Amino acid sequence: MKERFKTLKAKRIIGLLSLAAVIAVFGVISYFMVYKFFSSGATAQGFEAFIEGYGWWGRFVALGIQMLQVFVAIIPGEFVEVGLGLSFGFIEGTIICLAGVGLASALVFTLVKIWGVKLVELFVEKEKIESLRFINSEKKLNTLVFVLFLIPGTPKDLLTYFVPLTKMKLSEFLFISMFARIPSVVSSTIGGDFFGNGKYLEGALLFVATGAISLLGILIYRKILAKYHERKEKKEDA
Repeated sequence: MKERFKTLKAKRIIGLLSLAAVIAVFGVISYFMVYKFFSSGATAQGFEAFIEGYGWWGRFVALGIQMLQVFVAIIPGEFVEVGLGLSFGFIEGTIICLAGVGLASALVFTLVKIWGVKLVELFVEKEKIESLRFINSEKKLNTLVFVLFLIPGTPKDLLTYFVPLTKMKLSEFLFISMFARIPSVVSSTIGGDFFGNGKYLEGALLFVATGAISLLGILIYRKILAKYHERKEKKEDA
């Protein structure tokens, strides 16, 4: 009994230290992103100038910003992805994006597994958490998570906080979500690359097409939610 208590206490201490370290790291990143970036002008060109101001080390700043975007789910991911495509080109921008998303997703997943829903509620409204409860009850959990991460316009960073509350393992989640994210990330970094090379028409057409697909994705996502709530109401009335 005492050994079990000591193990539990040790896990909580490790969890607290991990959370404190995460808050400290992302606090520093937030300073760079919010203060310095916005003081240089919150535009794609401003983002490029901001990153280039750090020289070769700008890659690590960009990686940190991408991680912050996942950790703080309210920051729009597409904006960061386009900025990285503009700053580093399609190939390197995509690699940095996926690396940042992967590292941040693994960190969020691990911390949520330790702290549970209490940690999620620090970053996500309870109403939004409740709206995703249907995922946990699905028999084909892996398939559903893949579809939700694949469809443009779905709240992927919000889902990153919720999926750890299900039975899914970290290795499964990273494989499924990272593979499903690739088309969305690639389209954004290619668009940024187009603008960086003066191909404004191609970039505009790509973003119009991506926007249309994202709108369709949002409608599909809302339909999935509506179907779940309808099924839930039927069970409650039965």
